[in-house]
Amino acid sequence: MAADSASADGKQKWGVSASDVVYHFGTSGISVAAATGITHPLDVLKVRLQMQLVGQRGPLIGMGKLSAQVVKSEGLRSLYLGLTPALTRSVLYGGLRLGLYEPTKYVCELAFESTNILVKIASGAFSGSVATALTNPVEVLKVRIQMNARTTRGPVQELQKIASEEGITALWKGVRPAMARAATLTASQLATYDESKRVLTRWTSLEEGFYLHLVSSTISGSVSTMVTAPMDMVKTRLMLQQESKTVGSYKNGLHCASQVLQTEGLQGLYKGGFAIFARLAPQTTITFILCEKLRELAGLKAI
Repeated sequence: MAADSASADGKQKWGVSASDVVYHFGTSGISVAAATGITHPLDVLKVRLQMQLVGQRGPLIGMGKLSAQVVKSEGLRSLYLGLTPALTRSVLYGGLRLGLYEPTKYVCELAFESTNILVKIASGAFSGSVATALTNPVEVLKVRIQMNARTTRGPVQELQKIASEEGITALWKGVRPAMARAATLTASQLATYDESKRVLTRWTSLEEGFYLHLVSSTISGSVSTMVTAPMDMVKTRLMLQQESKTVGSYKNGLHCASQVLQTEGLQGLYKGGFAIFARLAPQTTITFILCEKLRELAGLKAI
């Protein structure tokens, strides 16, 4: 009887109808895409900052000065380079990354009979890495376009060019550090958000709603930025090897990180770090607040 009850509860909690799947992944994808659209100019600046003084030590241009230079030399439109693949990736990657978290956590809870922070971290890491492995070509396309303001090719033509000139495997350049970053990002972001909500509702007067989502997502964005900035920089360098003659021949993510440390110093791994924080912190906040609201409207429980 108890087993039947547990089974019934599980089916009630995780329905498999088409509408359930659409709502679950759709709310995640839409919220990430909206946050991406708002913060995209910061993502363009982040990529440009990460490509400064490759293989060299020296004073770095700040985000404010760089943004003024980019707008002056390339126009305001340049801050929205790669927006189409970025939004496409957001819907696919964001929908998978956030959407897989709860089912994965549910399976882990059944397997380990626990809901502790380690289960949340493992669930986030798995969902992030899977989402990135599937959507890496769109990320490669996005950063290539962001670094090339002169291109007249559309996203599809650019994708075909990469595949024809460098081979289909070029679309998965940087996939290992990208997966490591996504696993770390999703684990730190979702686990921190999930755990922050639990702690705040237990130890403060905050209840499920806007203010709880705001505080928890702000904490989550700050933690995930600090943890993932070096991985993000390595991922960008690997994806842009073919495009930049100044980038060395990196064998893999670890080789890239070691080369950056040797030639550019520790600060090299945090190039574009402020831009990452300026983008990721508000993006995380917008994503979670909007996602929670969409889930409420769709009749889904809060994250």
